[in-house]
Parts: sequence; structure tokens; C-alpha cells
Amino acid sequence: MLERTGGPLTVGDLELAPPGPEEVLVRLQASGVCHSDYNAVDGTAETPCPAVLGHEGAGVVETVGERVTRVRPGDHVALSWAPSCGACEECLRDLPWLCSTARPAMAAGGLMDGTSRLSRDDGERIFHYSFLSTFAEACVVPERSCVPIPPDVPFEIAGLVGCAVTTGLGAVWRTARVRPGDRVAVVGCGGVGLSAVMAAVAVGAEPVIAVDAAPAKLDAARSFGATDLVLWQGDSESTAEAIRTASAGGVDFAVEATGRPEAMLAAYLATRARGAAVLVGISRADAVLPLPALTIPRGERRVLGSIYGSSKPERDFPQALALYRSGRLPLDRLVSHRLALHEVERGFELMRSGDALRVVIDLSTQEAT
Repeated sequence: MLERTGGPLTVGDLELAPPGPEEVLVRLQASGVCHSDYNAVDGTAETPCPAVLGHEGAGVVETVGERVTRVRPGDHVALSWAPSCGACEECLRDLPWLCSTARPAMAAGGLMDGTSRLSRDDGERIFHYSFLSTFAEACVVPERSCVPIPPDVPFEIAGLVGCAVTTGLGAVWRTARVRPGDRVAVVGCGGVGLSAVMAAVAVGAEPVIAVDAAPAKLDAARSFGATDLVLWQGDSESTAEAIRTASAGGVDFAVEATGRPEAMLAAYLATRARGAAVLVGISRADAVLPLPALTIPRGERRVLGSIYGSSKPERDFPQALALYRSGRLPLDRLVSHRLALHEVERGFELMRSGDALRVVIDLSTQEAT
């Protein structure tokens, strides 16, 4: 639990109320450690505290509330942090990942009705994180956060599909709609970026250029099918020039997955005429991205925002898992470390150091593996 922004994470006992109407209690089996969770720790993303973090998880349905129809006890589920109401303007425009009902509720640290199911023994409210709070043994979540999965899918894979994988795949397949032969660069090769590399390779993009400041991450990207590697050159312009050289003149799509304005600028500068920078990473609220304005109309170059890969979990989770089960998406190779719940701080250290691809908290055991 995060008591306050900038504070340490602690592990202890909390009260978890039963699920209310259209809610589900899930016994968690695995949770990914995502940079967005650390954004809550360091203050990049304002988060109500005290809060139970974690938004990338999978487990088994234990109990359901009234009016729940999509799952039943015993079902294996991957969890989506972006449930949608189905009735707001964005949902009616077929943009459920931008649901204007869910977003304010998520920012307030509650469930869809604005209240919490988490508390201390003395009744003090504890906030949810992104509706899920998966750094725990169990969680109560909106029914629409639950996507049933085949029982033979490993929970650690299903958990990653709940955020990193879907964000990366969707940025390529849904937001950018990359086609065979398109030139693609991916700036930032963590869990999201490597998923984007896999997506670009799977769709037949050529070349697929991986960009990162860590040589080990570039080696990992090559193992996932990247055709060219570019080590961060220290500034946006030099890195963009290296990408343009590797792509013989610039890319059609540059997916940025770090949240750093200098990486976003490099992605934009690396595009060719009619190209697009696809910005996935979450930056600080006060960050500003300066762009050379004249290049936008004269080259029809674009900037595309991408949240959750413009994805619909009910459609895209099963598709990603089907491709994994067929061997076309080696998602299991994203998992580099498996830790116990009490080691979550170490998980963040591994993530920040660049030594991990994706850290998974194994919630089926209290011992590190």
C-alpha cells in the first residue's frame, strides 16, 4: 500500500468489502509491475492516497454481486483498468477506452459508483488504483473490468495482456493501423515497447527499428524481431537522425513508450512525409512537447495519442491470447523476473534500473521464484 506520494510501499492486512451490484471479487494470481504504478509513487500521476496500487492482473472469480452476467465464480479472468459505461458520449462514439464516466471515477480512487471496498480495521477508507488494486491477494472490481480467458492461459501472461501487451499491440494495430511494408520505429523498449515491436513484426512492417538507451533492451528487441537497433544518442535530434538513416529517410510510424518529451520529439522528428508519431507514454502534467510547426502542414506529419492502445478489452484480450497460444506472439518471453508480494519495491528497482523486461508479482505464493 502507498500511504502517501513519495512514500514507501508497505504490505499489511486490509478489509475488503463484498462486491456490490455489477461488481466482482477476484482472487488474484499474478500482477505485473508497470511504470504507471511508479508514476503514482513519484507523483508523475496525481493519485489519492492511501491507496493499493497495481493495475495489471489476472485471477479467479470468487464471488459476484447482483446483476453480474459476464462472469461467474470459478472463471479465470484478465483484468482491464478501463471499464466503460456504454452510455456516455465517448462510448456512443465507439470510443469506450475514452469513457467519460469511468475516467473521473478512476481519478477519484473509487469504483464506478465513487465508493471504495477497501478500508482499515478502524474504518478508514483506502483508495483503489485504476479500479483494480492488483498488488493484493484479492480485489473487488467492476464487472466490465473482467474479461474471461481460457483456463490453460498462464495467469502471468493474462495479467500482462491487461495493460502492457494491449497498450503496445493496440498502439500499432488499432491507433496507427500499421500495414505490411510500413516503416516502424519503437522508442522505449520496456514491456509496452517490446509489445509494439512484436505487433509491428507480426503485421509485416519493414523495417522495425528499436530505440532505447539500454543496450540490453535493444538486444531483447532484436530477439522479438526488430530488424534494426538505435541506441539513444543523448538528444532528440541526433536520435531522430539515426532512425532516419536506419529507415532510409524516415518512418511511417514512430511509437513512443517512455513518457519523456525528448523521446516524443525524437519520434516525431524521425517520421517521413505523412508519417505519425504515436505517443503512448504518460508524461508529467506540466510537460510540454515543442514541435517544428512548419513540418506539420508541409509534410502532413501527424501526432497520434494512444491510451490503452485504442483497444476494446472484450475483443482485444482474447485476440492477443489466441495469438500467444498459437505461437505467433511470444508473450511469455516478456517476463524476466517473478517476485513475491512483499518484494514489490524490488520490482520497481528492477524496472527503473533497466535490468528487467517485465516483473510479475506471483500472488499464488508468498515466496519469490
